[in-house]
Amino acid sequence: MKNRILLIFAVILSLAITGCNDEESIEKNEKVINHNWNESSLFESGGYTMIGEEGRLGFIYDDSEVVRFYPDKVQKYMWHFWGGEQELEGELKIVATHENEDEEIYVTGGALGAANNGADKHAPSNMSLPKSGIWKLDAYIGGSLFGSVYVKVHEK
Repeated sequence: MKNRILLIFAVILSLAITGCNDEESIEKNEKVINHNWNESSLFESGGYTMIGEEGRLGFIYDDSEVVRFYPDKVQKYMWHFWGGEQELEGELKIVATHENEDEEIYVTGGALGAANNGADKHAPSNMSLPKSGIWKLDAYIGGSLFGSVYVKVHEK
């Protein structure tokens, strides 16, 4: 009887320890995912090179010296969006988050224009990011997250 109680106690203890280790592993993996951001891919549309997610969202960007992001340098970028009529209704809002911070900053926004360069909608913008590193640009349309583009802000 005593051995049975010890066995049951040992099983319960090992399950509790395993559960804690899994939770710690999940937290570590989430931190790794949050800190392993990579710049989005470049793709072609309408004769232009864009950065983002092909067939979903992106903006004209070819990673040349002229259009690269540098801290606090305002540049003009043309956003492009592919999608259904309903999901492309509403105002555009771009919010940025730096790879090492949780704070979001408003970058740009406004109305979406008609089809352009092979995309269903487009929007001109002026964008600037305050410091070097990888930034996630979340694009909201009509208050809903439409997609994200990851960009590198180069040092001056």
